[in-house]
Amino acid sequence: MKILIVKLSSLGDVVHAMPAVQDIRRALPDAQIDWLVERGFAPLVQRCQGVHRVIACELRRWRKSPLSHETRRAWAAFRAELQQQQYDAVIDLQGLTKSALMAWLARLNDGGKRYGLANQTEGSSFEALARWVAHEAITLPAHSHAVTRSRELCAQALHYRLPDEVSFGLVAQHVQAGFQALTFEPGLRGVVALVHGTSRADKQWPLAHWRALAQRLNDDGFGVVLPHGSPAEQQTAHDIAHGLTHARVWPRLSLDALTDALATCIGVIGVDSGLSHIAVALDLPHVQIYNFDTAWRTGPLVAPNTNVQGSSRCARDDASNVPARRQCSVFAQPTPSVDAVWQAWRVVFPNASAA
Repeated sequence: MKILIVKLSSLGDVVHAMPAVQDIRRALPDAQIDWLVERGFAPLVQRCQGVHRVIACELRRWRKSPLSHETRRAWAAFRAELQQQQYDAVIDLQGLTKSALMAWLARLNDGGKRYGLANQTEGSSFEALARWVAHEAITLPAHSHAVTRSRELCAQALHYRLPDEVSFGLVAQHVQAGFQALTFEPGLRGVVALVHGTSRADKQWPLAHWRALAQRLNDDGFGVVLPHGSPAEQQTAHDIAHGLTHARVWPRLSLDALTDALATCIGVIGVDSGLSHIAVALDLPHVQIYNFDTAWRTGPLVAPNTNVQGSSRCARDDASNVPARRQCSVFAQPTPSVDAVWQAWRVVFPNASAA
C-alpha cells in the first residue's frame, strides 16, 4: 500500500504528526509512506522513522511571486516530482485550502482515495474547502490534542485500531566532536537547553525569570545552553547567559543540526514552540511553559481521563505508555513563576535539588 501524508507546516504541527506515521507502520508494516512538507521542515521529516520519501514544496516562497519565471519553473518541477508516484491513500492532516490543493494534485491508483478533516477541532486551523476535496472527510472530536487528531484521522482512514503506545520515531544523529566541545562543560551533571524563543510575544517568559532559572541550574551543577533562530533571539540568549559561569550561546544551527544538538542535552526547559515539541519527540526530560491554558492540546501528552490538579500537567504511566513524570507543562497567568518551573523540573528530573 502506498500512502501520502500531507502536513506542510508549521514546525510544531509537523512534529505532532509524526506519531501517526509510527501507528501506520505498526498497523501496515508493508506500507510505503511518503510525506509532503514545506522545504524548511524537510530535514526534520527525513529523521522520522518509516518515511520512505520526503517531497518538499515551497508554497510560502512561491506565493510572494507566483507569476515569476523562477516560481513557474519550480512549481513545474515540484508537480512532476509529486506525480511520479500513484497512491492508494492521500491523507491531508492539515485541513487547509493549501494542503487540500496539494492532496488534489497527487495521483491516485485505481480505487485510491483522498482523506481529510470534516470539522475544526478546538484551537486548530481549518478551511471548509479541504472537506470538499477529500473523497472521505472524517469527523473528529472537537476537544482533541494535536497528536491525537492526526493519529485518529489516519486510523479511521486506513481502518486500523489506534494503538495504545505513542511514539514519534524522531531519530537524532551524533553531533560533531567540535560542537560537543563547545556545548559541554567538564565536571557538570549535564547540560540543559533553555528554549526561550517563540514566534509570538505573548508566549514569551520574562528575561529576569530565564536568568534566575539559569542561575539555579548552574548552582545545582548543570550547564545551560541557549539556542536561537533570529538576531533578536540571539541577543536574548546572550542577555540570559551574561555573567553566568556555565552558560553557552549556541551558534545558529540548521533544523536537523539543532535536533541533533538538543539530543545531547540531559533535558530541556522551554516555552510553547517548535523546539520544545522536538524535545518531547526526542523523549527528553522537558518542562514546557505556558501563559495560556492550552497545554492540553499542544503540550506533553497527559493520561486520558485523568483529572490533573494545580498548574502543572505531568505525563504519567497510563494506557498510552507515556513515561512517568518525564515531561510536564506549567501554566499560570500572566506567566508561571520561577519556583513553579523549578518544581516541575524536579518532577521530570528527580535528582535536581530542592533549592
